[in-house]
Amino acid sequence: MSEHTLVTTKKAKISASQKEYVESPEKQRQLYKRTMMIVILSQIFGGAGLAAGVTVGALLAQDMLGTDSFAGVPAALFTLGSAGAALLVGRLSQNFGRRVGLATGFIVGGIGAIGVVLAAMLNHLPLLFISLLIYGAGTATNLQARYAGTDLAHPKQRAKSISAAMLFTTFGAVAGPNLVNITGRVATSMGAPTLSGPFMLAAVAYIVAGLILLIFLRPDPFIISKAIAEAQRVKEIQNSTDATKVTEPIINKSGIIVGATVMILTQIVMIAIMTMTPVHMKHHGYGLGDVGIVIGIHIAAMYLPSLITGALVDKYGRTLMSYASGVTLLLAGLVSALAPGDSIGFLILGLALLGLGWNFGLISGTAAIIDATPPQTRAKTQGTVDVLIALAGASGGALSGMVMAQSSYTTLSFIGGFLSLLLIPVVVWSRKKQKS
Repeated sequence: MSEHTLVTTKKAKISASQKEYVESPEKQRQLYKRTMMIVILSQIFGGAGLAAGVTVGALLAQDMLGTDSFAGVPAALFTLGSAGAALLVGRLSQNFGRRVGLATGFIVGGIGAIGVVLAAMLNHLPLLFISLLIYGAGTATNLQARYAGTDLAHPKQRAKSISAAMLFTTFGAVAGPNLVNITGRVATSMGAPTLSGPFMLAAVAYIVAGLILLIFLRPDPFIISKAIAEAQRVKEIQNSTDATKVTEPIINKSGIIVGATVMILTQIVMIAIMTMTPVHMKHHGYGLGDVGIVIGIHIAAMYLPSLITGALVDKYGRTLMSYASGVTLLLAGLVSALAPGDSIGFLILGLALLGLGWNFGLISGTAAIIDATPPQTRAKTQGTVDVLIALAGASGGALSGMVMAQSSYTTLSFIGGFLSLLLIPVVVWSRKKQKS
Protein backbone atom coordinates (compact mmCIF):
# COMPACT_ATOMS: atom_id res chain seq x y z
CA MET A 1 0.00 0.00 0.00
CA SER A 2 1.39 3.47 -0.91
CA GLU A 3 2.12 6.24 1.59
CA HIS A 4 -0.77 8.22 0.08
CA THR A 5 -3.14 5.33 0.77
CA LEU A 6 -1.92 4.95 4.36
CA VAL A 7 -2.42 8.64 5.09
CA THR A 8 -5.90 8.67 3.57
CA THR A 9 -6.89 5.50 5.44
CA LYS A 10 -5.73 7.04 8.69
CA LYS A 11 -7.81 10.15 8.05
CA ALA A 12 -10.84 8.04 7.31
CA LYS A 13 -10.66 6.11 10.61
CA ILE A 14 -14.15 5.80 12.03
CA SER A 15 -15.64 4.57 15.28
CA ALA A 16 -17.40 1.22 15.67
CA SER A 17 -20.78 2.94 16.06
CA GLN A 18 -20.25 4.87 12.81
CA LYS A 19 -19.00 1.76 11.00
CA GLU A 20 -22.32 -0.04 11.29
CA TYR A 21 -23.98 2.83 9.42
CA VAL A 22 -21.20 3.14 6.86
CA GLU A 23 -21.47 -0.53 5.96
CA SER A 24 -25.27 -0.83 6.00
CA PRO A 25 -27.46 0.99 3.43
CA GLU A 26 -30.50 -0.11 5.45
CA LYS A 27 -29.10 1.54 8.59
CA GLN A 28 -28.49 4.67 6.54
CA ARG A 29 -32.11 4.70 5.37
CA GLN A 30 -33.34 4.26 8.94
CA LEU A 31 -31.13 7.08 10.18
CA TYR A 32 -32.29 9.31 7.32
CA LYS A 33 -35.94 8.77 8.32
CA ARG A 34 -35.16 9.36 12.00
CA THR A 35 -33.21 12.50 11.17
CA MET A 36 -36.10 13.87 9.12
CA MET A 37 -38.53 13.31 12.01
CA ILE A 38 -36.27 15.11 14.51
CA VAL A 39 -35.57 17.99 12.12
CA ILE A 40 -39.27 18.34 11.31
CA LEU A 41 -40.20 18.49 15.00
CA SER A 42 -37.58 21.13 15.71
CA GLN A 43 -38.69 23.15 12.69
CA ILE A 44 -42.25 23.40 13.98
CA PHE A 45 -40.94 25.21 17.06
CA GLY A 46 -38.28 27.08 15.09
CA GLY A 47 -40.94 28.46 12.76
CA ALA A 48 -42.88 29.90 15.69
CA GLY A 49 -39.74 31.65 16.89
CA LEU A 50 -39.01 33.04 13.44
CA ALA A 51 -42.46 34.60 13.08
CA ALA A 52 -42.11 37.03 15.99
CA GLY A 53 -39.51 39.28 14.41
CA VAL A 54 -41.23 39.18 11.03
CA THR A 55 -44.65 40.13 12.41
CA VAL A 56 -44.01 42.81 15.02
CA GLY A 57 -40.31 43.66 14.83
CA ALA A 58 -40.87 46.72 12.64
CA LEU A 59 -43.86 47.86 14.72
CA LEU A 60 -41.89 47.54 17.96
CA ALA A 61 -39.08 49.65 16.52
CA GLN A 62 -41.56 52.18 15.21
CA ASP A 63 -43.07 52.57 18.70
CA MET A 64 -39.72 52.83 20.47
CA LEU A 65 -38.05 55.10 17.89
CA GLY A 66 -41.10 57.22 17.09
CA THR A 67 -40.43 57.26 13.32
CA ASP A 68 -40.98 55.13 10.21
CA SER A 69 -37.54 55.88 8.76
CA PHE A 70 -35.86 53.23 10.86
CA ALA A 71 -38.70 50.72 11.01
CA GLY A 72 -36.61 48.41 8.83
CA VAL A 73 -33.82 48.36 11.41
CA PRO A 74 -35.10 45.27 13.32
CA ALA A 75 -35.17 43.18 10.15
CA ALA A 76 -31.72 44.49 9.27
CA LEU A 77 -30.38 43.71 12.73
CA PHE A 78 -31.70 40.20 13.11
CA THR A 79 -30.72 39.32 9.55
CA LEU A 80 -27.27 40.83 10.18
CA GLY A 81 -27.08 38.80 13.37
CA SER A 82 -28.11 35.75 11.42
CA ALA A 83 -25.10 36.34 9.14
CA GLY A 84 -22.64 35.91 11.98
CA ALA A 85 -24.68 33.03 13.36
CA ALA A 86 -24.76 31.29 9.97
CA LEU A 87 -20.97 31.34 9.89
CA LEU A 88 -20.79 30.03 13.46
CA VAL A 89 -23.40 27.32 12.93
CA GLY A 90 -21.75 26.25 9.68
CA ARG A 91 -18.32 25.94 11.33
CA LEU A 92 -19.70 24.11 14.37
CA SER A 93 -21.64 21.74 12.11
CA GLN A 94 -18.56 21.05 9.96
CA ASN A 95 -16.38 20.27 12.98
CA PHE A 96 -18.82 18.76 15.48
CA GLY A 97 -21.91 17.79 13.47
CA ARG A 98 -25.38 19.19 12.88
CA ARG A 99 -26.54 18.42 16.43
CA VAL A 100 -24.10 20.78 18.13
CA GLY A 101 -24.29 23.49 15.45
CA LEU A 102 -28.08 23.68 15.17
CA ALA A 103 -28.79 23.30 18.89
CA THR A 104 -26.37 26.11 19.72
CA GLY A 105 -27.91 28.42 17.14
CA PHE A 106 -31.49 27.91 18.32
CA ILE A 107 -30.67 28.34 22.02
CA VAL A 108 -28.70 31.52 21.35
CA GLY A 109 -31.65 32.83 19.32
CA GLY A 110 -33.94 32.15 22.26
CA ILE A 111 -31.66 34.15 24.56
CA GLY A 112 -31.85 37.02 22.07
CA ALA A 113 -35.66 36.92 22.14
CA ILE A 114 -35.57 37.18 25.94
CA GLY A 115 -33.35 40.24 25.54
CA VAL A 116 -35.88 41.87 23.18
CA VAL A 117 -38.64 41.40 25.77
CA LEU A 118 -36.48 43.01 28.48
CA ALA A 119 -35.57 45.89 26.14
CA ALA A 120 -39.25 46.55 25.41
CA MET A 121 -40.10 46.49 29.12
CA LEU A 122 -37.24 48.88 29.96
CA ASN A 123 -37.66 50.97 26.76
CA HIS A 124 -33.91 50.49 26.29
CA LEU A 125 -32.89 50.96 22.65
CA PRO A 126 -29.25 49.75 22.88
CA LEU A 127 -30.43 46.52 24.55
CA LEU A 128 -33.10 46.14 21.85
CA PHE A 129 -30.53 46.42 19.04
CA ILE A 130 -28.07 44.03 20.69
CA SER A 131 -30.84 41.53 21.45
CA LEU A 132 -32.15 41.64 17.89
CA LEU A 133 -28.67 40.79 16.64
CA ILE A 134 -28.56 37.77 18.96
CA TYR A 135 -32.15 36.83 18.08
CA GLY A 136 -30.96 36.54 14.48
CA ALA A 137 -29.14 33.33 15.43
CA GLY A 138 -32.50 31.60 15.47
CA THR A 139 -33.31 32.84 11.97
CA ALA A 140 -30.00 31.53 10.63
CA THR A 141 -30.42 28.19 12.37
CA ASN A 142 -33.97 27.81 11.15
CA LEU A 143 -32.67 28.09 7.60
CA GLN A 144 -29.60 25.90 8.10
CA ALA A 145 -31.72 23.11 9.56
CA ARG A 146 -32.96 22.47 6.02
CA TYR A 147 -29.53 21.07 5.18
CA ALA A 148 -29.62 18.41 7.92
CA GLY A 149 -32.21 16.33 6.10
CA THR A 150 -30.08 16.17 2.96
CA ASP A 151 -26.95 14.68 4.55
CA LEU A 152 -28.07 11.09 3.95
CA ALA A 153 -30.54 11.74 1.12
CA HIS A 154 -30.13 10.29 -2.38
CA PRO A 155 -29.06 13.01 -4.88
CA LYS A 156 -32.43 12.76 -6.63
CA GLN A 157 -34.25 13.28 -3.32
CA ARG A 158 -32.32 16.28 -2.03
CA ALA A 159 -34.83 18.95 -2.99
CA LYS A 160 -37.65 16.86 -1.50
CA SER A 161 -35.68 16.52 1.73
CA ILE A 162 -35.16 20.27 1.88
CA SER A 163 -38.83 20.86 1.20
CA ALA A 164 -40.00 18.43 3.89
CA ALA A 165 -38.06 20.33 6.56
CA MET A 166 -39.38 23.64 5.27
CA LEU A 167 -42.97 22.41 5.04
CA PHE A 168 -43.22 21.73 8.75
CA THR A 169 -41.76 25.13 9.56
CA THR A 170 -45.14 26.33 8.29
CA PHE A 171 -47.04 25.09 11.30
CA GLY A 172 -45.10 27.21 13.76
CA ALA A 173 -44.49 30.08 11.37
CA VAL A 174 -48.19 30.49 10.56
CA ALA A 175 -49.32 29.99 14.15
CA GLY A 176 -46.92 32.67 15.41
CA PRO A 177 -48.41 35.70 13.56
CA ASN A 178 -51.94 34.56 14.36
CA LEU A 179 -51.12 34.45 18.07
CA VAL A 180 -50.04 38.10 18.25
CA ASN A 181 -53.22 39.15 20.05
CA ILE A 182 -53.03 36.27 22.54
CA THR A 183 -49.32 36.71 23.24
CA GLY A 184 -49.89 40.46 23.44
CA ARG A 185 -52.49 39.95 26.17
CA VAL A 186 -50.11 37.62 28.02
CA ALA A 187 -47.39 40.27 27.83
CA THR A 188 -49.76 42.97 29.07
CA SER A 189 -50.83 40.80 32.00
CA MET A 190 -47.16 40.52 32.94
CA GLY A 191 -46.65 44.27 32.78
CA ALA A 192 -44.79 44.16 29.47
CA PRO A 193 -45.61 46.03 26.24
CA THR A 194 -48.11 44.27 23.99
CA LEU A 195 -45.65 43.99 21.09
CA SER A 196 -43.18 42.06 23.25
CA GLY A 197 -45.62 39.14 23.50
CA PRO A 198 -44.58 37.41 20.26
CA PHE A 199 -40.94 37.54 21.37
CA MET A 200 -41.90 35.71 24.57
CA LEU A 201 -43.27 32.96 22.36
CA ALA A 202 -40.09 33.08 20.26
CA ALA A 203 -37.86 32.60 23.31
CA VAL A 204 -39.67 29.45 24.39
CA ALA A 205 -39.97 28.10 20.83
CA TYR A 206 -36.31 28.55 19.89
CA ILE A 207 -35.00 27.05 23.13
CA VAL A 208 -37.31 24.02 22.80
CA ALA A 209 -36.19 23.53 19.17
CA GLY A 210 -32.55 23.59 20.28
CA LEU A 211 -33.12 21.07 23.07
CA ILE A 212 -34.93 18.68 20.72
CA LEU A 213 -31.92 18.62 18.39
CA LEU A 214 -29.38 18.45 21.20
CA ILE A 215 -31.06 15.49 22.88
CA PHE A 216 -32.42 13.45 19.97
CA LEU A 217 -30.26 14.05 16.87
CA ARG A 218 -28.03 11.03 17.52
CA PRO A 219 -26.11 9.65 15.71
CA ASP A 220 -25.35 12.82 13.85
CA PRO A 221 -26.30 12.55 10.14
CA PHE A 222 -23.54 14.87 8.94
CA ILE A 223 -20.82 12.98 10.78
CA ILE A 224 -22.14 9.72 9.31
CA SER A 225 -22.27 11.21 5.79
CA LYS A 226 -18.64 12.33 6.08
CA ALA A 227 -17.65 8.87 7.30
CA ILE A 228 -19.44 7.27 4.33
CA ALA A 229 -17.69 9.62 1.87
CA GLU A 230 -14.27 8.91 3.38
CA ALA A 231 -14.87 5.15 3.42
CA GLN A 232 -15.83 5.26 -0.27
CA ARG A 233 -12.68 7.24 -1.04
CA VAL A 234 -10.46 4.77 0.81
CA LYS A 235 -12.08 1.90 -1.10
CA GLU A 236 -11.45 3.74 -4.37
CA ILE A 237 -7.79 4.21 -3.45
CA GLN A 238 -7.36 0.59 -2.40
CA ASN A 239 -8.87 -0.62 -5.69
CA SER A 240 -6.71 1.70 -7.77
CA THR A 241 -3.38 0.63 -9.25
CA ASP A 242 -2.07 4.17 -8.80
CA ALA A 243 -3.50 5.82 -5.68
CA THR A 244 -1.93 9.19 -6.56
CA LYS A 245 -4.27 9.43 -9.56
CA VAL A 246 -7.42 9.16 -7.46
CA THR A 247 -9.27 12.46 -7.79
CA GLU A 248 -9.82 14.77 -4.85
CA PRO A 249 -13.42 15.63 -3.83
CA ILE A 250 -14.79 17.94 -6.53
CA ILE A 251 -16.17 21.39 -5.69
CA ASN A 252 -18.32 22.86 -8.47
CA LYS A 253 -17.67 26.59 -8.08
CA SER A 254 -20.11 27.57 -10.84
CA GLY A 255 -22.87 25.60 -9.10
CA ILE A 256 -22.13 27.40 -5.83
CA ILE A 257 -22.27 30.79 -7.60
CA VAL A 258 -25.63 29.98 -9.19
CA GLY A 259 -27.19 28.67 -5.99
CA ALA A 260 -25.88 31.56 -3.89
CA THR A 261 -26.99 34.21 -6.39
CA VAL A 262 -30.52 32.83 -6.59
CA MET A 263 -30.91 32.75 -2.81
CA ILE A 264 -29.33 36.17 -2.25
CA LEU A 265 -31.58 37.99 -4.73
CA THR A 266 -34.75 36.27 -3.53
CA GLN A 267 -33.83 37.14 0.07
CA ILE A 268 -33.29 40.84 -0.69
CA VAL A 269 -36.62 41.17 -2.47
CA MET A 270 -38.60 39.17 0.06
CA ILE A 271 -37.18 40.90 3.16
CA ALA A 272 -37.55 44.40 1.70
CA ILE A 273 -41.24 44.11 0.81
CA MET A 274 -42.26 41.91 3.73
CA THR A 275 -40.63 44.16 6.36
CA MET A 276 -42.54 47.27 5.32
CA THR A 277 -45.93 45.63 4.79
CA PRO A 278 -46.98 45.84 8.49
CA VAL A 279 -45.99 49.52 8.57
CA HIS A 280 -47.88 50.15 5.31
CA MET A 281 -50.95 48.42 6.75
CA LYS A 282 -50.77 50.41 9.97
CA HIS A 283 -50.80 53.63 7.93
CA HIS A 284 -54.07 52.49 6.36
CA GLY A 285 -55.72 51.75 9.70
CA TYR A 286 -55.31 47.98 9.93
CA GLY A 287 -54.95 46.41 13.37
CA LEU A 288 -52.52 43.82 14.66
CA GLY A 289 -54.96 41.01 13.90
CA ASP A 290 -55.09 42.02 10.22
CA VAL A 291 -51.31 42.28 10.07
CA GLY A 292 -51.09 38.82 11.60
CA ILE A 293 -53.39 37.37 8.93
CA VAL A 294 -51.43 38.90 6.02
CA ILE A 295 -48.03 37.94 7.39
CA GLY A 296 -49.31 34.49 8.38
CA ILE A 297 -50.46 33.82 4.81
CA HIS A 298 -47.16 35.19 3.50
CA ILE A 299 -45.19 32.82 5.71
CA ALA A 300 -47.50 29.94 4.75
CA ALA A 301 -46.68 30.67 1.11
CA MET A 302 -42.98 30.70 2.00
CA TYR A 303 -43.09 27.18 3.40
CA LEU A 304 -46.36 25.34 2.67
CA PRO A 305 -45.75 24.68 -1.07
CA SER A 306 -42.36 23.16 -0.26
CA LEU A 307 -43.16 19.51 -0.99
CA ILE A 308 -44.51 20.39 -4.44
CA THR A 309 -41.58 22.74 -5.08
CA GLY A 310 -39.09 20.08 -4.02
CA ALA A 311 -40.63 17.54 -6.40
CA LEU A 312 -40.55 20.10 -9.24
CA VAL A 313 -36.91 21.00 -8.54
CA ASP A 314 -35.89 17.32 -8.54
CA LYS A 315 -37.90 16.59 -11.69
CA TYR A 316 -37.37 19.67 -13.86
CA GLY A 317 -34.06 20.94 -12.51
CA ARG A 318 -32.66 23.76 -10.44
CA THR A 319 -32.41 26.23 -13.33
CA LEU A 320 -36.05 26.17 -14.45
CA MET A 321 -37.31 26.72 -10.91
CA SER A 322 -34.85 29.58 -10.45
CA TYR A 323 -36.45 31.26 -13.46
CA ALA A 324 -39.88 30.59 -11.95
CA SER A 325 -38.72 32.32 -8.77
CA GLY A 326 -37.76 35.49 -10.63
CA VAL A 327 -41.05 35.70 -12.50
CA THR A 328 -43.15 35.03 -9.39
CA LEU A 329 -41.31 37.69 -7.38
CA LEU A 330 -41.88 40.17 -10.20
CA LEU A 331 -45.63 39.47 -10.03
CA ALA A 332 -45.49 39.87 -6.24
CA GLY A 333 -43.88 43.29 -6.57
CA LEU A 334 -46.39 44.45 -9.16
CA VAL A 335 -49.44 43.27 -7.19
CA SER A 336 -48.14 44.81 -3.94
CA ALA A 337 -47.30 48.08 -5.67
CA LEU A 338 -50.68 48.40 -7.39
CA ALA A 339 -52.82 47.10 -4.50
CA PRO A 340 -55.28 49.70 -3.14
CA GLY A 341 -54.40 50.60 0.43
CA ASP A 342 -57.86 49.61 1.66
CA SER A 343 -57.85 46.19 -0.04
CA ILE A 344 -56.56 43.51 2.27
CA GLY A 345 -57.30 40.93 -0.45
CA PHE A 346 -54.72 42.39 -2.82
CA LEU A 347 -52.18 42.69 0.00
CA ILE A 348 -52.70 39.02 0.80
CA LEU A 349 -52.24 38.08 -2.87
CA GLY A 350 -49.07 40.15 -3.19
CA LEU A 351 -47.51 38.77 -0.02
CA ALA A 352 -48.54 35.21 -0.93
CA LEU A 353 -46.76 35.54 -4.30
CA LEU A 354 -43.78 37.03 -2.49
CA GLY A 355 -43.57 33.98 -0.23
CA LEU A 356 -44.02 31.57 -3.13
CA GLY A 357 -41.26 33.19 -5.20
CA TRP A 358 -38.93 33.02 -2.22
CA ASN A 359 -39.82 29.34 -1.76
CA PHE A 360 -38.93 28.55 -5.40
CA GLY A 361 -35.62 30.40 -5.09
CA LEU A 362 -34.57 29.00 -1.74
CA ILE A 363 -35.21 25.34 -2.57
CA SER A 364 -33.69 25.46 -6.06
CA GLY A 365 -30.69 27.46 -4.80
CA THR A 366 -30.15 25.19 -1.80
CA ALA A 367 -30.27 22.08 -4.00
CA ALA A 368 -27.71 23.65 -6.34
CA ILE A 369 -25.35 24.31 -3.41
CA ILE A 370 -25.64 20.74 -2.13
CA ASP A 371 -25.04 19.32 -5.62
CA ALA A 372 -21.92 21.46 -5.96
CA THR A 373 -20.20 20.49 -2.69
CA PRO A 374 -18.76 17.21 -1.32
CA PRO A 375 -19.48 16.18 2.31
CA GLN A 376 -15.90 17.02 3.31
CA THR A 377 -16.57 20.77 2.92
CA ARG A 378 -20.35 20.95 2.62
CA ALA A 379 -21.41 22.36 6.01
CA LYS A 380 -18.68 25.01 5.96
CA THR A 381 -19.69 26.11 2.45
CA GLN A 382 -23.38 26.12 3.38
CA GLY A 383 -22.65 28.34 6.37
CA THR A 384 -20.63 30.76 4.24
CA VAL A 385 -23.39 31.01 1.63
CA ASP A 386 -26.00 31.59 4.33
CA VAL A 387 -23.84 34.47 5.63
CA LEU A 388 -24.18 36.16 2.24
CA ILE A 389 -27.92 35.49 2.23
CA ALA A 390 -28.28 37.03 5.68
CA LEU A 391 -26.23 40.09 4.73
CA ALA A 392 -28.41 40.50 1.66
CA GLY A 393 -31.49 40.32 3.84
CA ALA A 394 -30.01 42.86 6.26
CA SER A 395 -29.40 45.25 3.38
CA GLY A 396 -32.93 44.76 2.10
CA GLY A 397 -34.40 45.34 5.54
CA ALA A 398 -32.37 48.47 6.27
CA LEU A 399 -32.93 50.08 2.87
CA SER A 400 -36.64 49.25 2.74
CA GLY A 401 -37.52 51.64 5.57
CA MET A 402 -35.49 54.44 4.00
CA VAL A 403 -37.04 53.93 0.55
CA MET A 404 -40.55 53.89 2.02
CA ALA A 405 -39.91 56.96 4.19
CA GLN A 406 -38.51 58.93 1.25
CA SER A 407 -40.99 57.65 -1.32
CA SER A 408 -43.71 55.03 -0.79
CA TYR A 409 -44.57 51.37 -0.36
CA THR A 410 -45.55 51.37 -4.04
CA THR A 411 -42.05 52.46 -5.11
CA LEU A 412 -40.45 49.90 -2.82
CA SER A 413 -42.58 47.10 -4.27
CA PHE A 414 -41.82 48.12 -7.87
CA ILE A 415 -38.08 48.18 -7.16
CA GLY A 416 -38.22 44.77 -5.48
CA GLY A 417 -40.22 43.21 -8.29
CA PHE A 418 -37.91 44.35 -11.07
CA LEU A 419 -34.78 43.52 -9.05
CA SER A 420 -35.92 39.89 -8.99
CA LEU A 421 -35.61 39.69 -12.78
CA LEU A 422 -31.82 39.82 -12.39
CA LEU A 423 -32.09 36.14 -11.48
CA ILE A 424 -32.65 35.17 -15.09
CA PRO A 425 -29.56 36.72 -16.80
CA VAL A 426 -27.32 35.72 -13.87
CA VAL A 427 -28.37 32.07 -14.09
CA VAL A 428 -28.04 32.09 -17.91
CA TRP A 429 -24.55 33.62 -17.67
CA SER A 430 -23.46 31.12 -15.03
CA ARG A 431 -24.71 28.16 -17.08
CA LYS A 432 -22.83 29.37 -20.16
CA LYS A 433 -19.66 29.79 -18.11
CA GLN A 434 -20.08 26.30 -16.64
CA LYS A 435 -20.37 24.76 -20.14
CA SER A 436 -17.36 26.65 -21.55
